[in-house]
Order: sequence, then C-alpha cells, then structure tokens
Amino acid sequence: MTEPQKSNSPDAQQDLLRASINTINSWVGQASSEELEALRSQLAPGLARNLACENSDLSREYPKDFRSTEDYKAGLPDLQNGPASLICGAKKRIEHVGVSNFRLPVRYRLRDGGEVRLQTSVTGSVSLDALKKGINMSRIMRSFYRHADQAFSLEVIEAVLADYKSDLESVDARLQMRFAFPVRVESLRSGLFGYQYYDMALEVVENGGVATKIIHLDYVYSSTCPCSLELSEHARTVRGQLATPHSQRSVARISIETNSDGDLMWFEDLIEICRNAVPTETQVMVMREDEQAFAELNAANPMFVEDAGRLFCQAFEKDVRIGDYRVMVSHQESLHSHDAIAILTRGATFSQQSLDPRLFDTLFHVG
Repeated sequence: MTEPQKSNSPDAQQDLLRASINTINSWVGQASSEELEALRSQLAPGLARNLACENSDLSREYPKDFRSTEDYKAGLPDLQNGPASLICGAKKRIEHVGVSNFRLPVRYRLRDGGEVRLQTSVTGSVSLDALKKGINMSRIMRSFYRHADQAFSLEVIEAVLADYKSDLESVDARLQMRFAFPVRVESLRSGLFGYQYYDMALEVVENGGVATKIIHLDYVYSSTCPCSLELSEHARTVRGQLATPHSQRSVARISIETNSDGDLMWFEDLIEICRNAVPTETQVMVMREDEQAFAELNAANPMFVEDAGRLFCQAFEKDVRIGDYRVMVSHQESLHSHDAIAILTRGATFSQQSLDPRLFDTLFHVG
C-alpha cells in the first residue's frame, strides 16, 4: 500500500505553515537562551518577524478604541527601572543622561518689564547611579512642561531642576535653553531701525547641591587687521598706491557665570557690555552714510584676535555681576584660508584641558 501523496495546494501549504508556527511558538516558551540563539542563527534574516505576522491569532489592525486602564498600565514592562543585572557594559555612574533639542515656545522677561515669546530648544539631563539601569526620558519633558507657562529666568530653571531630581531620583541635573533673542537696533547715521538676533542660551548646572547659573551669547562683529591697516596707509603715503586693509566677520562666544549675590544680569545688559567692549558689531539696516560710518568705526577700532578677547575680558572684570567667564573668539580671515582663534577664561567653571575637535567649526555665523 503506497503512502498518500501530500497536497501542494496553497491551502495545504498554509495549514502546514500555521502548524509549524504553533510548534515553534510552543517550543520558544520552554527553550533556553542558548537554544534560542541557535535557532536565530539558522533562520533567514527577517524570517522570524514574517512568521509572527502570519500567525492568525495576532491582530494587524490598530485598535483605535482601546483605552489603557490603571491596572493595564501597572502591568506594562519597564526595563529602564529594572534590576542592576540588566545593565549592559560597565556598571559605571553616568554624569549626564537625558534628552536634547525638544522644542517649544517659551516666554522670557525683558529688562523694560515686558516679555517676549521665543522658540526654544531645550536640553535636560540628570546623573544616573552606577547600579541603576536607566531613566524615564519622558519625565524630563513632563517636569519641564509643568513650568512651561511661566516667564523663564535662571530662577525658574532651578525650580525645573528640583523637579528633575525629585522625579528621577537623581543627585545632579543640568538644563540648557537655546533661543535667538531679538533686539531693535538703530543704524549708525541714517536713523533706520532693524532687529538683530542674538544666539543665546540659559544654563543651570546642579552638582553636589550647588547650582551654577550661566548665560551664553554669540556676539558677531567686524575685525580690521591693525597690521593690514598700517600697510595700506604706508602704500598710500609712501608710494601713492590705493590699498585697503582686510577685515572679516568675527564671532565671540561668551559664557558668563552670574553671581548669586549680585544684581540681575539681563540679556540686554550682556549684549551692551559686549557692544561697548567691541563696538564694531555687524549692522542690520544700512544706507550709504551708514556704510561709510562703519568703515570709519572699523578704522578707529582695529584689532587682532588677541585684542578682541582681552577687550571682552576687561569689560567682564569690571562687572560685579559676573563670576567665572569664558571668551572664545574666531576671526574668520579674509586674508588667510584659515581662521584666527583665541580662548580666555577666569575661574574653574570653564577651565578645561581638552576641546571638542570641531569646536571652532561652530563659531560661524551664517546670517
């Protein structure tokens, strides 16, 4: 008696496939990790996922009417709050872990008593003990949003950080808020007005129970080379040869620690301190008389990169509201194919031996 011939019809193949899937699923529930790894190595890439999709017991339609109950949520897996045995790699303390560049409109207080609402990029992080698996990232955003309707200041950021540490059971925390701050500025001679936008950031770092409050500012100005200016004048006077000195757009990245016992440092105050130190700020609205005035202003204030850095420091040294500071200057040379750079600091807050290899690539203003 001969064995019945197996059917190759699509229905028969489908039945055989489902039976195989049920067999595999039943075996997986009892297999060891070594056996599972051996199975994975034998399956073609993506086959396990495709087999699961064929299982008729699984719905492939999104359940739009499903609602999570408290009991259901309590039963959801939470690997980040799992035991230390789940940690991958070295059981080492993490200084900063969190989220970067979540954006929302935020209100800021102005020196004249008003407010301005600006799109803000927020980076928030906390420390993580060596024996903790991870943090719940969404809690950082939820903690921030509890304060989002307030007009922000360094003091409000401190309150946000207190929530961070409480919600995430951390010791240290950091919050940085980046935005473009608009200031209405007048042209040099024509009387026209325009808005200058300053890249700024507020930052508060809590370490060991001590809060450090920092304001960052990118100040953009023109720098005329003193050597080139003298050489041009020499050509004019000695040889009757017309010549022009080279100047270039330049960027100073200013970071200041605000003294807790001093008066409030407004955004406008810091901008004016920089403008008084180095008055050749790039212009917004320009007529011919303004362009001529700008040429005269540059001739009256020629500076090497060393000069610019020291002029900013001189102004900061005189202001009692400023504690530690850092000045990073980049003169993006029109004479050379490279830039001239300088870094000056005061205090331990900004002191560091190593620099990000691409740090000076970011000191570039594109308008």
